[in-house]
Amino acid sequence: MHIGRISIDPPVALAPMAGVTDKPFRQLCKRLGAGLAVSEMTTSDPRLWQTRKSLHRMDHAGEPAPVSVQIAGSDPAMLAEAARYNVGHGAQVIDINMGCPAKKVCNAWAGSALLADEALVARICGAVVRAVEVPVTLKIRTGQVPERRNAVAVARIAEAAGIAALAVHGRTRSQKYAGFAEYDTIAQVKASVAIPVFANGDVDSPDRARCVLDCTHADGLMIGRAAQGRPWIFREIAHYLATGERLPEPGIAEVRDILLGHLEDLYAFYGEAMGVRIARKHLGWYARDRPENAAFRAVANRVEGAGEQYRLTRDYFDALAAGAAREFAAAA
Repeated sequence: MHIGRISIDPPVALAPMAGVTDKPFRQLCKRLGAGLAVSEMTTSDPRLWQTRKSLHRMDHAGEPAPVSVQIAGSDPAMLAEAARYNVGHGAQVIDINMGCPAKKVCNAWAGSALLADEALVARICGAVVRAVEVPVTLKIRTGQVPERRNAVAVARIAEAAGIAALAVHGRTRSQKYAGFAEYDTIAQVKASVAIPVFANGDVDSPDRARCVLDCTHADGLMIGRAAQGRPWIFREIAHYLATGERLPEPGIAEVRDILLGHLEDLYAFYGEAMGVRIARKHLGWYARDRPENAAFRAVANRVEGAGEQYRLTRDYFDALAAGAAREFAAAA
């Protein structure tokens, strides 16, 4: 698929997730098969652009193309300026956040709260599209509440404003992440516009990916929570969609090497203290599928130094490969 002139190959994207899709994780997912990786949302408020958090979120040096940056806010002029600023700092695609259901974001009249004001949706999309020469995309939900799903109307507004592609999470704002994604609304959106559409929500396996594409007729898939601790899901889905064949799950040794590389990147990007803290949630996600991992997670959450965290992780996964994880966890 294409977003403007930019090819997305394979058409399987990492969804923007606050506190998750930082530069190390985006680069990892791209190496493991994602055709696009969207940044965690960056604020449109220029007063906050020089904070440590914003500087990390806006760092794209050396990141492989295409570089997609999500911006969040509610003021059209500020969002337009944020788009210009991020393009000046390496963004090749600008994504507008109208999908986040978090109370903190919605209370600031941003994220999925914007779907309640279709006139404002039009002003925001138009202002951002006019502000930059790169493609602008939009991420939305199906509406505010199940009783008022207006994703089709918002999609048409976005297309008319010049939005180059849409990503639709198949839940309303009120659902947050509960229940099941509704793909029929995504199919209605796809049928109503000519621009490319990503289907998002509960895409957690090659089989589900194929099913979602078949029932929505979407141009691509966007994967969020299913990639946490399983960044290789992108290559698995891309391979299955291209060939109909399933790749084997990565072995413990490969998972160890992927994880250790991720830890090194986190330490280098954030520095030791912050890198160790941020790594803890990733360690929990990587180590959530075996009963014996609970003890490892408990120990990993207490570790303060990068060297100790790295060695603990390496030694634990070596013990897993040797069939001695229970003994290792007991000793730890």
